[in-house]
Amino acid sequence: QVQLVESGGGLVQAGGSLRLSCAASGRTFMRYTMAWFRQAPGKERELVAAISWSGGSPSYADSVKGRFTISRDNSKNTVLLQMNSLKPEDTAVYHCAAKIVGGSEYNYWGQGTQVTVSS
Repeated sequence: QVQLVESGGGLVQAGGSLRLSCAASGRTFMRYTMAWFRQAPGKERELVAAISWSGGSPSYADSVKGRFTISRDNSKNTVLLQMNSLKPEDTAVYHCAAKIVGGSEYNYWGQGTQVTVSS
């Protein structure tokens, strides 16, 4: 199993940047595909970005392509989400999630961190 703790959320003006961090417990971090999801009030949860166990093949939602970058450091059991050119519509609770490599569902979730972008 893996436990996830997010940090780095906050309030920022439109056009600004934030970097979210997800710290994972356990010795088997490399066995997991990692992702960031977000959920805004009244909206469905959205997959924002995902990254493979090796750090290759990052994928992004169309809404964040070119603005967000996901990365991981397996030596530190950490996943980052660099968010640039933030827009008010990026306002949401952001969750870090993990699924075992080859698995179909994200089974492990962090508690979430609030990101608020003011116009």
